[in-house]
Amino acid sequence: MDFALSEEQQLIISTTREFVREELVPHEREVEDSGTLRPELWRELRHKAIAAGLYAANMPTEVGGAGLDAVTWVLYEKELGYTSYVLHYACVARPSNILLACTGEQRERYLLPAVRGERVECLAMSEPQAGSDLRSMRTSAVQKGGDFIVNGTKHFISHADHADFVILFAASGEEDSPRGKKKLITAFLVDKGTPGFEVLPGYQNVSHRGYTNSILQFNDCRLPQSAVLGTLHQGFEVANTWLGATRLQVAANCLGRAERALECAKQWATDRRQFGQQIGKFQGVSFKLADMVVELRAAELLTLEAAWKLDQKSATDTDMAIAKLKATEMLAMVADEALQIHGGMGLMTDMPLERIWRDARIERIWDGTSEVQRHIISRALLRPLGG
Repeated sequence: MDFALSEEQQLIISTTREFVREELVPHEREVEDSGTLRPELWRELRHKAIAAGLYAANMPTEVGGAGLDAVTWVLYEKELGYTSYVLHYACVARPSNILLACTGEQRERYLLPAVRGERVECLAMSEPQAGSDLRSMRTSAVQKGGDFIVNGTKHFISHADHADFVILFAASGEEDSPRGKKKLITAFLVDKGTPGFEVLPGYQNVSHRGYTNSILQFNDCRLPQSAVLGTLHQGFEVANTWLGATRLQVAANCLGRAERALECAKQWATDRRQFGQQIGKFQGVSFKLADMVVELRAAELLTLEAAWKLDQKSATDTDMAIAKLKATEMLAMVADEALQIHGGMGLMTDMPLERIWRDARIERIWDGTSEVQRHIISRALLRPLGG
């Protein structure tokens, strides 16, 4: 087992790290204070990311991406995770790999412009009554005269206000199953501005300031057959391709944020003196640091193992679930302990810790809650035994 990094991996890590520190971190305070990412700043940083070769690094070379292997991609994502989410996700975009399902004219209209940074997509799955249980979605796509008529509401749709088009998942029919009728799901590509489709402001969120969410309304929105992404009624197959990679991305981003929190805690434990000595010399603080680094190292190894298996084409849903579960819960622990070491100063906005602490909370919810990840893991354990 070789844990050494290649020269290429080291170069990608150093290039990404330098870009994050020099181009993104200086704008954190503005985003936190205003709660928004200025459009002109977004465009400026996006152009810089493209020029630096960091844009669409998750996409294969045949469509214009960097074609990173999974392990290198995870190391890249870890470096991006160091800074606030909206700065690295909006400005150094990684288009959804769902778009690789595009065929024919869809590639020229959606996939390739997204990779080049000319168009931006968002993903519409969640609904007010359908979160983890996607089969319960009420947004419908009914075939009529060769087209589809879409009606329904989506919410918690990330950065839909910045997007040029939507990857929409809607119930397109039903089929019989041992448990009764089961909804069939289809994925669609929907341009912003399509009649019957409206983007409304979403909710205020304590995590990831500046990274907005929106409510999408569809009222008799007519879509042509050419809007179907992938195969009719096979939307879950398309979605599952995306979910595994995205859970790994979440895990990797959490690693970067946890390392930053640990850096802050170590420095504070060294600089802060109480009762005549550095607080890091007190066991109550030093043991916290030890526990933090153990949890961080464990989460990193599990994430890299899942990435390695992805490269070997042997990764399972369980591998991705384990990585996401461990990394997100590790970040919550590390952020909380780092803040505790800082005492009252940890809650002050002068330091990045209160942001990291707040931002950590959403990671155990989106892209599959911790409970969903545990369900995936336990199901895989019990199924071979007839459970």
